[in-house]
Parts: sequence; structure tokens; C-alpha cells
Amino acid sequence: MKHMVIAIICVVAVATTAFSVSATPQKRYDEKTGSCRILDTGPLEWESLPWGQGGKAFKQVCKSCHTRDNDKGARFLHEESKSSDGWNRIFASNRIKCARDGSWSSLSDEQLLMVNDYLYRWSSTSLSRNDSK
Repeated sequence: MKHMVIAIICVVAVATTAFSVSATPQKRYDEKTGSCRILDTGPLEWESLPWGQGGKAFKQVCKSCHTRDNDKGARFLHEESKSSDGWNRIFASNRIKCARDGSWSSLSDEQLLMVNDYLYRWSSTSLSRNDSK
């Protein structure tokens, strides 16, 4: 009987934990800087959060080339084009054409971190884009 009670408590604890875990990533480890980037501080407003500012930079700088049917030969990209880990690899390695040809030079190192934060948070592997946070 004691083992059954313990088993029930464990099942309830696991089920409760599964429902309390946030659907969108709360932090991101940045391999390039060796730092942990917090993605959920402050209110969820476009301007107020660093990753929100990263979204603006992504739309202004990256999407200036990476649109559908562009004449620059750049592949169409949007937030969900890659997984969270895929976006991290792109920004950590700098092996893509945009990083090598100077297209990223209009962004500061901090802005690049914010763009990576934004793309990481809204990637194809984010669990829910409609999370209440």
C-alpha cells in the first residue's frame, strides 16, 4: 500500500511539472560569448525586451535581403526557418555568406546577440508561439 501511495504521488508530481513548464524558451546559452541570455524578463512588449529589439533588427536588416523573390539571391528566411539550435549554430560559427560578406556589419555585437535571442525564442522548435508569457 505504501508503494502505491508513493507511485501516485510521483505520477501527480510529474504531471503537475509537465503542465507548469513554460512553452517558450526562457533562456539561451550563447556559445560565442559563453553567457546565458535571459529571454523572459519584463513585459512582453516589442520595444521593452532585448529579443524584441532583435526582432526589429531581424526585420530591418536581415529581411531587407531575405524576402521572397528577392533579386539578391538570398534564401527566404523567417523566424521558423531553423530550429533554436540551428539559429545558435549560425550565429556562433559566422560561416554563412551574410556574416562573411559584411552584411552583418551594420549590427553591433549586442544587436547580433539580440537577433539570435529573437530567432531562438521564435524558432521552429519553440513549443508554442501563443504562450501567454
